[in-house]
Amino acid sequence: MKVIITGAAGQLGQALRCLAPAEIGAAPLELIATSRRGGDASIPLDLADAEACRALVQEHRPDWLINAGAYTAVDKAESEPELAQAVNAGAPAAFAEALQANGGRLLQVSTDFVFNGRQGSPYRSDQPMDPLGVYGASKAAGEAAAARALAAERLCILRTSWVYGPVGSNFLLTMLRLMREREQLGVVADQVGCPTATAGLARACWAVLEHSVRGVHHWSDAGAASWYDFAVAIAELGEAAGLLPHPARIHPITTADYPTPAQRPSYSLLECGATRSALQLPPQHWRLALLDVIKVLASDVGPVGC
Repeated sequence: MKVIITGAAGQLGQALRCLAPAEIGAAPLELIATSRRGGDASIPLDLADAEACRALVQEHRPDWLINAGAYTAVDKAESEPELAQAVNAGAPAAFAEALQANGGRLLQVSTDFVFNGRQGSPYRSDQPMDPLGVYGASKAAGEAAAARALAAERLCILRTSWVYGPVGSNFLLTMLRLMREREQLGVVADQVGCPTATAGLARACWAVLEHSVRGVHHWSDAGAASWYDFAVAIAELGEAAGLLPHPARIHPITTADYPTPAQRPSYSLLECGATRSALQLPPQHWRLALLDVIKVLASDVGPVGC
């Protein structure tokens, strides 16, 4: 089975490559990786170039394309809406159009930011989208464009939340750095969601292909947390693993205390029960997943635990 992965140099892309199965079903896996700059056995691909996205599908004719690449700079997107739209909406549209013409299926990775966060209970996958900012709007537009261009039985949209891992740019690595540099930190305590480790998310993506899942689905680790809760757990587990010389003092603050260019949903838990059943994957609590990532960072097994 031929599978293209976009964003192969990103945190999810690296996990997808690390955890790629030898075969899917009875078919050996032929993996084609792409990244913006190329290198590391990947093909260069600028997701802002719709024609290049179409040409990639036309040339390789994959059975599946996992679109793990994205414009994820949430605050910067407010000042770069055209670029965010080109990457997060234009690329999925181009992939879907080319796959519809040339054969193949699309797994489009999306985000909890397509919701406004005002309902106070976990979002189901069939609820209407209502993003608050440019980033969320661009990802919602990507979902809609893919759904318009590609037959429903050949499209899976997998929304996730608060993604982090042992590589890349994410909350975990930022917190570990700041905790080494400072004696105390203020972390937002009135935004609730669920951290999602890249390893579990990558396994979910491969399970989508294994089970030929279609439609809109939600995936995160289990449980709920605020950013403050997440930071406290990072401090505790990081110190225990020897990653921090001493724990920083962490103080809860409000969203109003830490203004950002982009508005965040105050509650973005995703209802994942149906997806776990469809993928035949058990839930893992976010704190246990965090412990696994901390162990990778404290070991010498490689940057993503391969």
